[in-house]
Amino acid sequence: MEYLDDVCAIVREAGTAIMRVYDGPDFDVRMKSDDSPLTAADLAAHEVIVAGLTRIAELPVLSEESDAIAWSVRRSWNRYWLVDPLDGTKEFVGRNGEFTVNVALIDGGVPVMGVVYVPVTGVLYAGTRDAGGQTAWVEDADGRRPISTRGVDSSALTVVGSRRHGSDALEALVGRLGRHFGSVDMTSMGSSLKICLVAEGRADLYPRLAPTCEWDTAAAQGVLEAAGGRVVGPDFQPLRYNTKDDLLNPDFYVMGDTGLDWADLLG
Repeated sequence: MEYLDDVCAIVREAGTAIMRVYDGPDFDVRMKSDDSPLTAADLAAHEVIVAGLTRIAELPVLSEESDAIAWSVRRSWNRYWLVDPLDGTKEFVGRNGEFTVNVALIDGGVPVMGVVYVPVTGVLYAGTRDAGGQTAWVEDADGRRPISTRGVDSSALTVVGSRRHGSDALEALVGRLGRHFGSVDMTSMGSSLKICLVAEGRADLYPRLAPTCEWDTAAAQGVLEAAGGRVVGPDFQPLRYNTKDDLLNPDFYVMGDTGLDWADLLG
């Protein structure tokens, strides 16, 4: 797909900027108005990505670290870049390595390309969908290989959850799922890596029952859907982007096996 190689290079460059802060002396952390943390690494990655995307295409860029862009402006956008320069800043501050660089190309509300990069490990996930078909892959030290979601085995279900956002609602949902499967195994992960786990067939379901913003999910959704999965809201309709004034996602479910009646299982 057009732009893919350039975007992969840009996210790697942003990852290098992040690691200069991560591997350096203690860094300052300040809190934004929504009580989320911000570091020099977030801003450095933002600058690299915006400069790179502006260089390769004349498309609007919406980044978590951008100045707010009014709906009166955004509503006319059909094709644009949606960016989270450093998803998992709390993981960055905690130095556990589970943070990512995320760039999505949105076309008509749909993430038709998603690139997710893990600076600490050098792992890169990518997914594209266009008229020519869809493809998803991961690249690491062993090279590039295709990825796809997996079918669910009725004997066991693997559910991935946030490392920092557990809830009574999630526990209740897991309890309901336990009536349908021999066992339900929970695993925790930070950032957009949760969606990538489902995309590469290492987990079956990621229920998100806590607030997120559109830049948190778009790139990984692009990877997942190219790998055969789906991201749906509470109405079990696909998660879409830039459809309203605010940039908050509804609660959502990330599912690998699209052949299951998840509405029945999760109801």
